[in-house]
Amino acid sequence: MLEVLLISWLGKPLWMWLAFLGVVVSLLVLDLGVLHRKNREIGVRESLLMSAFYIALGLLFGAFVWWYLGPEPGLNYLTGFAVEKALAMDNVFVIAMIFGFFAVPRLYQHRVLFWGILGVLVLRALMIGFGAAVISQFSWVLYIFALFLIGTGVKMLVFSDKEYDIAQNPVLRFMRTRFNVTDEHHGERFFVKKPHPASGRLVWFMTPLFLALVLIEIADVVFAVDSVPAIFAITTDPFIVYTSNIFAILGLRALYFALAAMVHRFHYLKLALAVVLIFIGSKIFLADLLGLDKIPPAISLGATFGILTAGVVWSLWKTRNGEEIPGQAAR
Repeated sequence: MLEVLLISWLGKPLWMWLAFLGVVVSLLVLDLGVLHRKNREIGVRESLLMSAFYIALGLLFGAFVWWYLGPEPGLNYLTGFAVEKALAMDNVFVIAMIFGFFAVPRLYQHRVLFWGILGVLVLRALMIGFGAAVISQFSWVLYIFALFLIGTGVKMLVFSDKEYDIAQNPVLRFMRTRFNVTDEHHGERFFVKKPHPASGRLVWFMTPLFLALVLIEIADVVFAVDSVPAIFAITTDPFIVYTSNIFAILGLRALYFALAAMVHRFHYLKLALAVVLIFIGSKIFLADLLGLDKIPPAISLGATFGILTAGVVWSLWKTRNGEEIPGQAAR
């Protein structure tokens, strides 16, 4: 049995993967099975405490990576964790818009986010596994990722104030035209049986809660398109890539309830995130120009943390008196 646990899988012993998955499953069971077994509104104080707990847990795992695998993997993990946490905060803004569009009561928002996180765990595993397999065979793909990140960062800078029109989402329009959809909420249910308007027969209808879940999953696919190349531009170690991704995402639910009421105060974080993506993409080409194997991880972590911190501090300073940032009033 011990020999099986020592088998290398994706560059790391099998026991490391099983231990990580065991921690994730335990956290999910604790969250839904114990702390939030019954539907209830989550207050700001509780969400801040839970968010701090998940951040501390992610940093503690980073300390383990540093201790067991060495300083370079540890720095790469922390850099990836910081970038993924910033992307998760950007995701909070979109989630708030989706919940607002469907008028999802706060009482049931945690249920939607929980099932959304389960979908993210599987989706990220598939995307990261595919990315690792491609990069191991074609290392030049990293340069495509880098160019994509630079382009994404520039686009975020240019179109930072562009509104996300949920009503025009093609998936939502498809679902509303091809399936039975009700505009009424039915508690925590994703599906409900109602008489069909034409035939009078009882048929299944999708509720707004389910539509919100679908759009949140789609939003994560969009964010993963930025997220996965970003972390692979930091490190190609599948274990570091996946664990930093998941630990950043696990606290997304708590982060949402802490920040949903004050998303307007983090306008410049998105601009800072755009600069980070440009930096991460550019450093691959910069390393080649300087004749380096890679930009030192300590520099990458310092620059990433400094840029993101500046974005948060500047956002909070600009909105300290409660005024709206120009272009944000409609958000």
